[in-house]
Amino acid sequence: MIKPDYIFESSWEVCHKVGGIYTVLSTMARTLQQQFKNNLIFIGPDTGTPDTGFSEDRKLLSAWRKAAGKDEALHVRVGRWTVCGEPLVVLIDFKPFFAGRDMLYYSIWESFGVDSSCAYGDYDEACIFAYAAAKVIRHFYQYHHLEDKHVVAHFHEWTTGMGALYLQQQLPAVATVFTTHATSIGRSIAGNGKPLHDYLDGYNGDQMAAELNMEAKHSLEKQTAHHADCFTTVSEITALECRRLLEKEPDMVTPNGFEPDFVPPAGEPYEAKRRQARHALRRVAGKLLGRAVSEDAFLVSIGGRYEYRNKGIDVFIDVMNRLRHDDTWTGETVAFVMVPAWIYAPRADLKEALDKDIDITEPMQTPFLTHWLHGMDEDRVMNFIRHAGFTNAASEKLKIIFVPCYADGKDGIFDMTYYDLLPGMDCTVFPSYYEPWGYTPMESIAFGIPTVTTDLAGFGLWAKSIVSGHDIGEGVAVIHRTDDNYDNVVCDISACLRALMQKNETERNAVAQNCFRTASKATWSHFIKFYFRAYGIALEKAEKRMQDNLCRNT
Repeated sequence: MIKPDYIFESSWEVCHKVGGIYTVLSTMARTLQQQFKNNLIFIGPDTGTPDTGFSEDRKLLSAWRKAAGKDEALHVRVGRWTVCGEPLVVLIDFKPFFAGRDMLYYSIWESFGVDSSCAYGDYDEACIFAYAAAKVIRHFYQYHHLEDKHVVAHFHEWTTGMGALYLQQQLPAVATVFTTHATSIGRSIAGNGKPLHDYLDGYNGDQMAAELNMEAKHSLEKQTAHHADCFTTVSEITALECRRLLEKEPDMVTPNGFEPDFVPPAGEPYEAKRRQARHALRRVAGKLLGRAVSEDAFLVSIGGRYEYRNKGIDVFIDVMNRLRHDDTWTGETVAFVMVPAWIYAPRADLKEALDKDIDITEPMQTPFLTHWLHGMDEDRVMNFIRHAGFTNAASEKLKIIFVPCYADGKDGIFDMTYYDLLPGMDCTVFPSYYEPWGYTPMESIAFGIPTVTTDLAGFGLWAKSIVSGHDIGEGVAVIHRTDDNYDNVVCDISACLRALMQKNETERNAVAQNCFRTASKATWSHFIKFYFRAYGIALEKAEKRMQDNLCRNT
């Protein structure tokens, strides 16, 4: 299999944290950079706002950078992405290319049939960035005379599809890989409350795109999947979507790995992190509740993006409400809903109580919220917590707390990152309805925290190849979920948590070791081989294309 000499990785989430693709690329970087050094180049948008983990170095690629500005009006910043491996990164100011939008869209329509006529929202911004990224690759290739090198350009998600197609059109010698991490139309079907999984065979992607006003994004994603040299997706469950909704069988499934560097070393460093996290969680909860939370309280959480149904936030709250009324659930429990919402500000009363260590003896107003929200009466989490009847009164053995902020260490209440707080949990629950992969349960077991997920998540399906999925004692419980078994899912998760709660300290330590063992099999050192296969498929196809072109021209 042909191996690449140069790899360009293009994504809207390079140095720009939005969702799971940021985690994919930022953790994959070290494994690739160890082999390709500065021949691995990430390309992201220069959004004009402070970049996540970008350290500019004007000495890097300085001659090319100046030539790119002069030859193609490419205004770029070059530096290092300050993640593990510190790979070389190029950020492109794509805004000047908006002037050529209509000509670009016509060209891609003429060559590939992409219909951009119904575009709205973030479509234009994504496409112009992708086009600019492709121009960066083309100019770099020509400036450095890479004609005798094997070059791969990897584009992630529909947001970069325009770049993959432009490069196919303008520089066919470069092999293109396109990865859809979640089909745009599949996510839209699920997000609009329509049944997806049990009815997948009954859907037509083009028809649903018209119904849900997704024509432009769907058209771009579908045609990129069909025309890229290698089309990949991240799990078997998303591959099913691709076959039905994009009418294209993926060439490869490339599961998402992680790097264990963010996990503290075993022994005292890990135990210290856990103590610190539990202290912070108990302290904030205690101030809200007006009473101290015991050291041995059972702490459970859900995290991730605020996709109320897709991420199973509704299920999580329902599980907690059921356990709240369960006579067999005896221990003190605090459940944390850690999903970022539309924050107005950290609560001033809570912040003052924390900063001045004021002794609070009565529950605060709205004692299940750490930050005030815009439109609080319309917030779905808040409404469900109220509807379920949670009061967080002292008489309730299970309390629930909504932490609606990005845990970036600067939220004003915890001032700790998600990875700093995660070790303090006793369990995490991610009952996803739509989850192409699912980094959150993977991160949980990496920290030795047992987790519950579903078989509608890519990670859940992968985990079932390692463990049975039926016993939380294995570290991962994988709940069977369909379009119609919501109540069963709530019951099954409740049973998992009861089983874990009843374990003694020795048994829980054994569960943590099971978590670590499973997590060790999901690192990039195991999964990067799938990407190399994808690169090889793309390079072989590109080489054949060039040979065919040569034959036609002779």
